[in-house]
Amino acid sequence: MPDVPLITLNNNVKIPQLGLGVWQASEGEEVESAVRTALECGYRLIDTAAAYQNETGVGKAIKASGVPREDIFITTKLWNGDQGYDSTLSAFDSSLKKLGLEYLDLYLIHWPVPAKDKYVDSWRAFEKLYADERVRAIGVSNFKPSHLEQLLKTAKVVPAVNQIELHPKLQQHETRDFCNIHDIKIESWSPLMRGGEIMEDHQISEIADKHSVTPAQVIIRWHLQNGLIVIPKSVHADRIKENFNVFQFKLSDEEVDLINAMDQGKRIGPDPDTANFA
Repeated sequence: MPDVPLITLNNNVKIPQLGLGVWQASEGEEVESAVRTALECGYRLIDTAAAYQNETGVGKAIKASGVPREDIFITTKLWNGDQGYDSTLSAFDSSLKKLGLEYLDLYLIHWPVPAKDKYVDSWRAFEKLYADERVRAIGVSNFKPSHLEQLLKTAKVVPAVNQIELHPKLQQHETRDFCNIHDIKIESWSPLMRGGEIMEDHQISEIADKHSVTPAQVIIRWHLQNGLIVIPKSVHADRIKENFNVFQFKLSDEEVDLINAMDQGKRIGPDPDTANFA
């Protein structure tokens, strides 16, 4: 079982650099099986969210795994409709209860929802949860520099993580540069661009053939070598295992540069400036 590199956050908490995302994994056996498989393979980072409606299954799988709680890094997220100081505290309690946990490792504001303009109030609640030691680290998701600038005007705690859509076709250099200045680690969601286009790219395929690996493994390796935290999602046991088996090879500097040159600013998810859904 390979040792997954650890990334040290700005409060000295360590997070595994590779984890399992469970977006769209159905509550019940599907998500429980995915998490069980991941933990058996050696994954120690599990990323869920209130909006995924599968926190209960994630919690059951963690409890049944036999892996000590302190060895697993668990992330969940505050949903848009629960933003605001008091509602954030209630939402946290609800997530914690569903997960069956006494504390969280990382809690994220899922989207900034600029039309509501409540994420600053939500962050105050996050800071209380952090001060009360109910969560080991706090952060955000889908925040652009403009949203982070607004947050940092009054924040007493700098976000530890910003989880954003990031893959070879959308590399988010402006956000990454801003976060680097403020020591906010970047975590990539949809790192494989949900399959399809990027997996079929002939340059990616050529690199994969050279290393006798799959295109998905090449892309995950690219994230890791760029210092990004990466959480590929799958509910299929063979794919979960494949996504974890990325430590037996290394991309050359030339191969990393080739993939770096694929950036097109192409989103497959919503734009955080206009994503105002609840």
